[in-house]
Amino acid sequence: MKSRLFTLVIGLLLVPFMFGSVSAKTLKIGMMGPLTGPYAADGFDIKNGVLTAIEFINEAGGIPGFDEIELFPTDTACDPKQAVSGANKLVNEGVVGVIGAYCSSSTIPASEVLAEDDITMLTPASTHQDVTDRGLPYMYRLCGRDDAQAPTAAKFIKEVLRAKTIYLVDDKTTYSQGLADGVEQAAAALGIKVLGHDHVNQGDKDFSAILTKAKDLNADVFGMYLQNWSPGSLMMIQAKRLGLKSAIISGDSMFHPKFVDIGKEATEGMYDSYAYIIPTTPEYKKFADRYAAKNLQIGAYGIYAYDAATVLLNAIKQSGSTDAAKIKKEIMAMDFQGASKRIKFEKNGDSGSAYVIFKIVNGEYKLYWTPTDGVVK
Repeated sequence: MKSRLFTLVIGLLLVPFMFGSVSAKTLKIGMMGPLTGPYAADGFDIKNGVLTAIEFINEAGGIPGFDEIELFPTDTACDPKQAVSGANKLVNEGVVGVIGAYCSSSTIPASEVLAEDDITMLTPASTHQDVTDRGLPYMYRLCGRDDAQAPTAAKFIKEVLRAKTIYLVDDKTTYSQGLADGVEQAAAALGIKVLGHDHVNQGDKDFSAILTKAKDLNADVFGMYLQNWSPGSLMMIQAKRLGLKSAIISGDSMFHPKFVDIGKEATEGMYDSYAYIIPTTPEYKKFADRYAAKNLQIGAYGIYAYDAATVLLNAIKQSGSTDAAKIKKEIMAMDFQGASKRIKFEKNGDSGSAYVIFKIVNGEYKLYWTPTDGVVK
């Protein structure tokens, strides 16, 4: 009797091991972006994009070998030191890949930390060329680059706006100053006279001094390159109140519904360079429908975050591994239609983007001009 009881007890103890409940594995994915502070809306765009990709992967059967996919959101606040701290935290958590960050000034130092442990990083938002030009083996970018965006903006300013003069402002961040410098150089190369290039500080809310200077200079074009749409909308409101007559152009950071929601009529007629996303593909519609069901707005970078997470998770699934080298092999072999664009990576980790010009008309971003056909819509 004792022998049978002993056998029964041992059998019951073995049941969990036989059915794998004790060996349940969690795939840990990191996300980095500003979740507090003035750029938080963009950080949550990135977070929501990643979560949406995880939902679709789970609905398609998940990833073999893992019982769940867990996201570890990390707040960078667009601060380089906080980004480094966050990257170290994610390393300690044991994440196998990271989607982020938002600001180039955060992505660059954070990627150095992740590279030390061979952790894959895909940024959906950092456009400074140094993000991928440093040669890190497991660094990838889903959005475009400043040195592709700037020439497009300059060509539009020259050929369509027929501007002879430009005045530029940035907020000293890696992203905004890099893009503004690129526009300045490209515009000057096309014979456009640069009347000035000044800077504001992050956190500024009163732009009257610099806008008064812009009004006095009366350049044909005012290039407003700020890291985030929030101060951008305030600058637009103040520019309209002051009576600035220059045509206004900005970059991808202003491509966000909240920019128009806050700036309202002050944003009307403004031009914006942004990567062209075809909204008629089944992949885009699938993403947009899920966002609509969640009552989420599609911001500038949520769709790129969705594609970045899709790339990472599919690479893990296809390789059957979390090893960065094996993930890289799958990523570099990819060639598919994502929600944002056709995705195929170059050797340096870039995936390219075709920049176009949008114009805000009746509170909506309308495709206005493409450099390929040169046709004003």
